[in-house]
Order: sequence, then C-alpha cells, then structure tokens
Amino acid sequence: MAHHRRHERNVTADVNEQQPTTIQTKQQQPNQQSISPNKSSESSRNMMIRPDNVVTRLMAVYCLMKLCTKTMGFGMISPQISARSMRGFGQLVPRLNMVGNDDNNVVDELTEDRRENLFQCLLRDLQIEGVPVLGCDADQVHTLSAALWTTLAEMSEQDEDQKVCVVMEVIPIEALQAFVDDFVILKTQRRLMDELPELERISVSIVGKGAGPAFLLEVSKRTEAERQEKDARNAVCATLREDTTTAALKSFVNRVVIGMEACPYTKTAEFAAVGLEAKGVTPGPVGYRFSPSSDACMALATFWNCVCELLSVPETAISTTVLSLPAIGYGASPEAHNRFAAVMELVSRNLCLYRGDSVFGLVHFHPAYDRALIHPVDKPSYGHLPPRSWLRPMLHHIGNHEMADTLTEEQLALSDYQRRSPHTAINILRTSQLNAASGAKSIVDLDVGNGVLEKASGITTYTRNAIRLANTGREALDTALQADMEMGL
Repeated sequence: MAHHRRHERNVTADVNEQQPTTIQTKQQQPNQQSISPNKSSESSRNMMIRPDNVVTRLMAVYCLMKLCTKTMGFGMISPQISARSMRGFGQLVPRLNMVGNDDNNVVDELTEDRRENLFQCLLRDLQIEGVPVLGCDADQVHTLSAALWTTLAEMSEQDEDQKVCVVMEVIPIEALQAFVDDFVILKTQRRLMDELPELERISVSIVGKGAGPAFLLEVSKRTEAERQEKDARNAVCATLREDTTTAALKSFVNRVVIGMEACPYTKTAEFAAVGLEAKGVTPGPVGYRFSPSSDACMALATFWNCVCELLSVPETAISTTVLSLPAIGYGASPEAHNRFAAVMELVSRNLCLYRGDSVFGLVHFHPAYDRALIHPVDKPSYGHLPPRSWLRPMLHHIGNHEMADTLTEEQLALSDYQRRSPHTAINILRTSQLNAASGAKSIVDLDVGNGVLEKASGITTYTRNAIRLANTGREALDTALQADMEMGL
C-alpha cells in the first residue's frame, strides 16, 4: 500500500508450504494443562479477522494456531540457527547467548536420555507447583511468535503474579533461546524500557537452561505505581471504535497515499498493488484490522495474528494489511510519539529476529511522526522513512540540484506528513510486491556527505513526496490531519 523498501540490502521472499499446526494435549501427567478448541471453525475464523478478540484468553492460542494451517511460512526453523543469522533491529543482535555457552555446559554434557529425563522432572515440578504447562507443536516462527505474544498479552493484562510454561514440541531450543536472549537485551536498554513499562514485570527463560524446548514465562505482581500507569494508558481504550478509527485512516489514505500519490500502486483505499500485473503481482483488497488495547504485548500479539492471516491467504484475498493501534501512543504529544516509536521498534525488532523482514516490509504511521526523533536518527530504521539528512543527497542524486539547494530544513521536515496518520498504524506489506514495485535497480549507493556512501532505495518516490509536501505547506497539511483525527473520535 505504501512505498517502502529496506535501505540496507535487497531482500526477497523465501517461503515454503508448511504442514498444519495444532495444539495437543500432553499425556504424561494428569495435571498438565493444554489448550483445546471450544469454538467452531467459523467462530475461530472470526477471531482471526478481529485480532482484538484473539488474545482475550489463553484458549485463544489454540484458535490462532489452528488458523495458521496450510499457510506459507518463513520456512522451517533450522536447528543450526546462529547468532549471525538472527538480525536484531537495525543491527546484528550482539552476542546472542546461545545454548552451549559456558553456563549451560552441565546440560550440554548430559546424554539425550538423561536430558529428556531432567526435562520431564522439571515439568513435573512445575505442575506440582501449580504452574500451567501448555503444549504447542508450532514449527514456524510466525506461529511460535503468535502463540508466545498471545500468552504474554493475557498475562500482562492481569495484575497478580503468574507463571506459565509453554512447551514448543518441535522447535529447536536454539530458536527459543534467540528470543530469550533478545528479550534479556531489550530489558537492559533504558531508551526503550522507559517507554515500555509493562515489560518490566515480565521475564522469559528456557526451562532448565536448555534441558528441553519450553519457555518459562513469569510476571510479577503489579505495584501501585504500575497499576496507575496501566490505568492511565487504558483510560482512552473504551472510547475507541473500530468503524470511526478505520474511516479516519481511509481518509488519510485517500488524501495522502492516493491524492498525493505517495504510493503509485495504490489507486483506492480498498485495493492495493494496482499496476504490477506485468511483474507477476495480482491486485487485491486491503485488509483493515483494529485493536483498542494500549498494551505492548497485545500489540505484538495482534501484529503476529495479522502476519498469520496474511500467510494463510493468497494476495488476491488480502493484498496488504493495515493494522490500527490507536491506543498505542494515543494523541500527538511528544510523550505519545515516544511511546509509538518504542512499540514500533519492538515490532520491527521482533519481525527481524528470525529474518521475517525477507517476507514482509513494514511502514509505521503516527499523528506526530517525526523522523528526527526515530532511532537511529542518521541511519536506516526498519519501517520508517529514510533519515531526513538524506533528502538533500537524494535530490542531488537524481539531478534535481535546484530543489536540493533551495528547500529549507523546515520544508524538508514536511516530508514527515506522509507518515502522519490520524492514529498509530502499521502497514504490513508482502516483499514480493515491494520487489516488483521497486525493481532490481532500486538500491543505490548514496553519497550522504563527507565521502560516506549508504545503501538507499525508493529515492524517486521519497524525493517526489518531499517536494509535493513542501509545496503543500504546513498549514494545509495540519488542517487536513486535524480533520482526519477528529473523524476518528
């Protein structure tokens, strides 16, 4: 729907058909809990289409996983996953603490039988402790992520302390450990955690330091200060309506994406990928999805639910998805923008962890969108506009030296309005369409000054949008944006 490509490298989709994923009851202990269906297939389908309903109960994990049957996934998770192959947000995750490091040597030295016995003993201990043990046979990273964040979202909603064990039946421990290591790193990054306070009380680990493929999810009891923070976040949630929120977003799409031709392949708010038929892409409808939750875990759960849905249907059924998250960074204040930026970075980071960026591209929107406040400021940031400091070099690159020399910094800043939607939203795009739209020659070496070359893409579109928005002027852009925001109330 919106024009976007990664600046770092050319990416192509690499998807393989997977077998149905199910949640099964584990028989070894009578006290062990499992997630089993209590809905018809049609009602489960409705839960997939309405992501805000998916995460209301742990039981919904089953519904979500069942809906991922016969999908096209990121490919089977390889047991040989390495730290180098697992990309974090904008850079390689530093020194992932993979199973096999020194602190896990005791487990590594056990024979397979002894390790299995240890794992079963640990599960029994958890059951005796009263910890729910849930079994999941997901073998794809998108279903793994959907089940994990759905469970965390349910736990995050509760104020009391909780502990849950999720056994991933066929997922290699290395893949589980990658998530754990990245989550541990995340919790040390104050820049992000200051804006993600609900994650402070959550911890994620591997049962028995790698004795078996199971997550141990723990949530501490909310303090009074944490309750107040949650109540403040949730104050707006009850006022949000899907119909008005979606109408406001479609107004923005009609005004900017179509009216200003921000994306040349979107001709209506209902249909995307128009004009790419010669390159093997068939146009299809835009899927508008909505969640009123203000919780970051719920945002991730809903996002992965949308990913599962896109992977389960052809592009003729859903070409692209636009997910509205109006309670994430609600409003246009600096504080709202900080919250939006942190949650979107978490989404992008989680998608890139298992190289999901080779299957989907993301485009992030917010009413106060300011590229100068997105980390990193002078480097590409996944899902965001190129750095503002690159706009003049881009104009010079295409030979428009006059505009490069005459546009003021204030005028160039108006480029942000192509991402200033009436509320927080994520456009989830299929990279097959992005590759067809941009072509093999889209990525170039851009001289950003002082002899520094950076990989950049979409230069023609970004410079054209910057010039059009500069000519429109701030007053007109602000007036139109305010009208869109009021429509969503």
